[in-house]
Amino acid sequence: MGFSSWRGVVGMINPTMRPGVTEEVIRLLPEGIGLIPLFLNIRRGTEDEFAAIMPAYEQRIAELAECGCDLIHPHGAPPFMVQGRKREAEIVAAWEKKYKVPIMSVAQNHVNALKTLKAKSIVGATYFPPKLNAIFAKYFREAGFTVRDMAGIDVPFNEVQNLSSYRVYAHIKRHFLAVKGADAIYMLGSGWRTLDIIETLERDLQVPVVHPVTARVWEIQKRLHVREPRDGFGYLLAALP
Repeated sequence: MGFSSWRGVVGMINPTMRPGVTEEVIRLLPEGIGLIPLFLNIRRGTEDEFAAIMPAYEQRIAELAECGCDLIHPHGAPPFMVQGRKREAEIVAAWEKKYKVPIMSVAQNHVNALKTLKAKSIVGATYFPPKLNAIFAKYFREAGFTVRDMAGIDVPFNEVQNLSSYRVYAHIKRHFLAVKGADAIYMLGSGWRTLDIIETLERDLQVPVVHPVTARVWEIQKRLHVREPRDGFGYLLAALP
């Protein structure tokens, strides 16, 4: 049985039980877009855990397809990036064919946002260790970007949500200046609560920021043919290009 909302319904699959991101997405989505959140239970944030989680994503996708969602958004960039860009595209295409619903992975969403901003080079910031950051950088190189840095901040996976956004700002600014900048700043991961630093980073460093929460809200609107700009959270949502 499907339930509707007057501007469309999005099914969102969260990779962990971590609170925060679902609330932020709901606050930023325009009135009339319904959200059905489901959850996985990634706990360690390791490469092997990410690589093995695709069957669990598919189970949730099947549930959301039965609900009649207009768009399904499995989020969590690392599980898709460790597949590699080509394999990720094959997985998403197979799900779309099987369940007859448009599907937007978060990694594809980030590439779409960066390309819309006409970025050719990026400085990335994550809360993951060097080995995973190398995989993430490779993913973006495969997508055609020059990756000047993919800099992880040292924090246990289960404590990311407790990071000060000001510490994240300082981390990003330090690495951005060290490599003499890029066309855009890319923030990987929805675990940190950092919406409040997007506009400060853009103003101070004079480049756009692709943040996972605002990027998904931007593309959800685009895919549902909704146009409702939102000030205060960076260029992508304010301009909705």
